[in-house]
Amino acid sequence: MYRGREGQWAFILHRLSGVALALYLLLHVVDISLVMYGPEGPFNAFLAFYHQWPFRVGLLLVIAGVVYHAFNGLRIILMDFTEWGVKLQRPMWYGVLAICVVIGVPVALKILPEIVAGL
Repeated sequence: MYRGREGQWAFILHRLSGVALALYLLLHVVDISLVMYGPEGPFNAFLAFYHQWPFRVGLLLVIAGVVYHAFNGLRIILMDFTEWGVKLQRPMWYGVLAICVVIGVPVALKILPEIVAGL
């Protein structure tokens, strides 16, 4: 299953998206915790900092990571708990990628104009 083909790429992308989502969650918790310093605290400065274009591109990547990680996780569950899952892991991975494109294109069409307008 892991011989440099689809299974290997699915494994690598799943781990990378998981680490990226964990780092995003840590950043989000730190950011939200800044609210406790009141309206004059650093929270509003961080919000303004996050509206720069690199963070908006990062938001697109986070959304892509969430969608991929969620649907690939369902693929892994099917592989682990069904007898047919391992046999169909390759077409299921292509299905995961197709779902990511179907969900990602409308999201990109919504967010990309805002990124370009902010330049």
